[in-house]
Amino acid sequence: MIRTTMLIAAVVLLSTTVIAQETLISGEMESGGFGGPVVKLGTVNGESGIFVGGRGGWIVNHTFVLGGGGYGLVNRINARRPSRNGFQYFQMGYGGLEVEYISEWEKLIHLSLQVLVGGGGVYYSGAENGMAHNQEQDAFFVLEPAVHANLNVTSRFVVSLGMSYRYISGVTHPATSNADLGGLNTVLTFRFGKF
Repeated sequence: MIRTTMLIAAVVLLSTTVIAQETLISGEMESGGFGGPVVKLGTVNGESGIFVGGRGGWIVNHTFVLGGGGYGLVNRINARRPSRNGFQYFQMGYGGLEVEYISEWEKLIHLSLQVLVGGGGVYYSGAENGMAHNQEQDAFFVLEPAVHANLNVTSRFVVSLGMSYRYISGVTHPATSNADLGGLNTVLTFRFGKF
């Protein structure tokens, strides 16, 4: 009899503990995703830079995004370092893991906070007989926090306009510094998917 009473008491205590447990994600989890093109306008090495790329992600409960993105510089930037055939120019690209928090996703206009953590490369080239050729390259670490204002155009299409700051670390090439490759960006994103 005592064993039965103790067993019932243990079951009641354990079930009460399980019921009272708090969790990060409770209830039924909803899942979605998106992908789309991105254009970033900013300063690179003191000149205007245009980055084009794309990003995508898995959306959990309309609020948290886990995904990735990649971006490449599409215009020529002067490296301000002469080569044997004139000045060197550089190209760069970067990408990585992106995490985002979306606030009040159901509102027509809402905010989101995002961060990219990843890496990239910069490629220096000169011109020889009118032909560009890669001469040197360097790799770097990148951290890019961003804030976006999002407009729900339809239930499957969102336009985002925001600002980001690209922090660069690890550049060793004498033609440029970490600060030359980093900087503030204006970001335009077209998101297509299930939000």
